[in-house]
Amino acid sequence: MNVGVFLFSTPYTAHPADVARKAESLGLESLWMGEHPIIPIQTTTPYPLTEDGRIPDFYSHLADPWIGLASAAAVTTTLKLGTGVCLVTERNPILLAKEIATLDHLSEGRVVLGVGAGWLKEEVEILGANFSQRWLRLRESVEAMRELWTKEEAEYHGQVIDFPAVRCIPKPTQKPYPPVLLGSHGAKGLQRVARWADGWCPLAPGPKVLRKSLQTLKHLMEEAGRDFCALHVSVCLGAQDGQPCADLIKQYEDAGAQRVIIMLGHEAGSLAFRHVHFFEPDETDELLERLAENSVAKLS
Repeated sequence: MNVGVFLFSTPYTAHPADVARKAESLGLESLWMGEHPIIPIQTTTPYPLTEDGRIPDFYSHLADPWIGLASAAAVTTTLKLGTGVCLVTERNPILLAKEIATLDHLSEGRVVLGVGAGWLKEEVEILGANFSQRWLRLRESVEAMRELWTKEEAEYHGQVIDFPAVRCIPKPTQKPYPPVLLGSHGAKGLQRVARWADGWCPLAPGPKVLRKSLQTLKHLMEEAGRDFCALHVSVCLGAQDGQPCADLIKQYEDAGAQRVIIMLGHEAGSLAFRHVHFFEPDETDELLERLAENSVAKLS
């Protein structure tokens, strides 16, 4: 079982390079960052993870994940560099393919691409996408990036993503390309994973629920003619005070996960992201040490 950490990176939290250096030294496998490029001032879209629908203030403070992960890559040698998730629908797929390939090349093959379609309608539309077509745009963007990563001359002609033959270099070090993990939930989410993703990265639903979901996903992938055993499964867990413990991580491993991503400062047992404690930089090393002691050391 691999254990990674998720950093809510803001202007007032620890530098991603410092977190990455410490995490690698403690035997943690990966560093993950998420994104919201903007949060509109006026919104009617409810936040899906709380009863009152209010968007947490810190969403508008999140730093760009690719720049943060590049700084982490510069001070580490083995740490995987993941997005949880990159809002691909809000980006130009050609430019994004270039960024990802460049980071994978410079880091010697350490990128793991978690992707999402976005839930905030106003944000998606301000950044140029049709909200009702976001899942189509996400799939076509991933397909287009795979063409750019694997062909010397690549073109793509979809319903919403369309470009003629181009050259896009460097290519990723990982072959054929970095794994693409879909961050999604529900029956439709599993169907999308089964059709086109290299993996799945849900917020932790509980070991029993995960096991049942993976049984469904195995059936869907068999129907699609795909190899379930090749699927990357990562789950995100809230963490406070050095938790979760090795026993819980082992339960997720037994349920079928290959990786647990511990969300620094996030309330354990909650998926709301409402109560996130942003550790000061000098607190972060101590937190990482407790997490490593309660997870990596006891799992090894």
